Amino acid sequence: MASRVTTRSPRVGRTVRRARSASRHAGQLYELTGPRLLTFAEAVAEIARAARREVQYRQTSVEEYASLLARYGVPAEVVSLVTYLFREVLDGRNASLADGVQRALRREPRDFAAYAQQAASTGVWSP
Repeated sequence: MASRVTTRSPRVGRTVRRARSASRHAGQLYELTGPRLLTFAEAVAEIARAARREVQYRQTSVEEYASLLARYGVPAEVVSLVTYLFREVLDGRNASLADGVQRALRREPRDFAAYAQQAASTGVWSP
């Protein structure tokens, strides 16, 4: 088990804390996913629904995105990493659902739509 986990998600953090504090988790590896696979376009559509705003996903090439990052001053090594991730990891070929949340917390994972609703209720996407 990793000795340190950094996350901005309270739910992921809670899952990790529980896993570290119970002996039944010793030696286990948990892959944490939601209950369904989403494309970027589907995730944006969920956010638009929750925020009750028109939000559109515009697909762009990896090269175009890398160029934009560079123009905004993102360091070359970060641009290179992002380029690699989008080409090799985040293109959908590696997408799969996992049962880590169920095994660690003994409950179903929360759907992205529920997350989007909760986030929208904070006003984060309000004009």
